[in-house]
Amino acid sequence: MKKLLLLLLLFLFVRLVAAQDVQYSQFYANPMYLNPAFAGSSEVTRVGVNYRNQWPGLDHSFNSYTAFIDHYMFDINSGIGLIFNGNRESMANLNTMEIGAIYSYRLRLNMNTFLRFGGQVSYISRDVNFSSLVFGSQLNIDRGQIDDFSGELLDTDARHRFADFNFGMLLNSDRYWFGMSGHHLTQPNVSFLDHNISRLAMKLSAHGGIKIDLGSGGINNFFSNARQERELSFAFNFKNQHPFNQLDVGTQVYLQPMVMGVWYRGLPVKYALPNNESVVALFGFSFDSGMDVGYSFDFTTSKLGLINAGGAHEISIRYSFMYGDPNQRDRRSRIIPCFRY
Repeated sequence: MKKLLLLLLLFLFVRLVAAQDVQYSQFYANPMYLNPAFAGSSEVTRVGVNYRNQWPGLDHSFNSYTAFIDHYMFDINSGIGLIFNGNRESMANLNTMEIGAIYSYRLRLNMNTFLRFGGQVSYISRDVNFSSLVFGSQLNIDRGQIDDFSGELLDTDARHRFADFNFGMLLNSDRYWFGMSGHHLTQPNVSFLDHNISRLAMKLSAHGGIKIDLGSGGINNFFSNARQERELSFAFNFKNQHPFNQLDVGTQVYLQPMVMGVWYRGLPVKYALPNNESVVALFGFSFDSGMDVGYSFDFTTSKLGLINAGGAHEISIRYSFMYGDPNQRDRRSRIIPCFRY
């Protein structure tokens, strides 16, 4: 009976979050997923991967992954990028794959302030196996069992392909940054059923932060007499994807090469829908070689945590390097003072 009630809860939850985007706790470690204007923002060549395993304590978890590469072209003040996103919801065997091309342009406002505009066009493929779904009509509460036939006349396997468009802008100096992005601008139809319309809601995001220099620490490299970087950052990310609003707010401290941080996800005030989701702890290393490695864990604070959801594990790996004309490799301009993870 307990398992049946759990299935009913999960069924209602899946219905509730249908056609909502995957969210990453380390969203600044997945910058182009957050905002296409971040393409080329590091002003080096950058490759990265992200992996998220959400609610591993349940029989039906959510696995998401991203791979990306971006590059900045100094001669035309432009960034280009390529991103690949995938996720799998094991309850419905729902697989989503996306590949997107990104372009951004950097406009200098003054010596220390820049404005970037970015756009993305993506091709998305969604596949589902309806035979593994449990519908509400199959839940027999009286007998405490799941009946065989749901009454739904659906093909066993279904596929859907469509194009998607995103846009973003980013303002930054050497101390702060602020960006806005819009995803799914055309609100594409994601329904697997013919003659049925199910729009993917537009996602709007506002994000930003400030970096505080804590002064140099002890000597980090005795050969070059370079001192340890130390900085404290505060940041936020507010998202709206109908009918949900969500705020991520947090802080990170960087004591070269170590990074530690904490996030709160949710809305601390009373809202129409439950929105007290998790507290995120993060630990990572940012090396002089250009390699960044981060791990975070979501401590679930919502009611879902009462059934031992298991939180969420997330790993990010990035590598940044200079590529291109050797004469331009030292022409790096201001790097966005952004969160590292």
